[in-house]
Amino acid sequence: MTEQAATPQKPAGKPKSARRRAREFAVQGVYHWLMTGDTANSIDRFLHDTSTSYGRADADLLKTALFGTVKEAEGLKVALKPHVDRPMDEVSPVELSVLLVASYEILHMPETPYPVIINEAIELAKTFGGADGHKFVNGVLDRLASHVREEEFVNLRQRKPRG
Repeated sequence: MTEQAATPQKPAGKPKSARRRAREFAVQGVYHWLMTGDTANSIDRFLHDTSTSYGRADADLLKTALFGTVKEAEGLKVALKPHVDRPMDEVSPVELSVLLVASYEILHMPETPYPVIINEAIELAKTFGGADGHKFVNGVLDRLASHVREEEFVNLRQRKPRG
């Protein structure tokens, strides 16, 4: 992440929710893990010790997403691979971090509707990533969700009014 992207700027208006903060920290933690190979425990301590807003994040979501993503990373990459239009090693580490955290939620947290997860991932990609990274993230996660949450995907698509 660039220095500017490493510290997300609070947009004017509505304050960040505890869940948004948790996802931001999870993405930062997974990025740290991809770059250094540190343990999830070490990364969690680092995030705690270096951020004044750590305590305002949803602790359960943060720990579940960070530790779960690191533990399941290889399986998540396998699940993502058919939906990615390039070799995984060519995906930017920022976009990969967002994709891994969001795919963990899509696959392992069915209580959260997939559109919420995808929308959060798009916002994270806009915050941390390159100019059009959010479009890539959106496409990959939408295809993943249609595959692994097929019933939810179909039900939501049928409810949307066609205009």
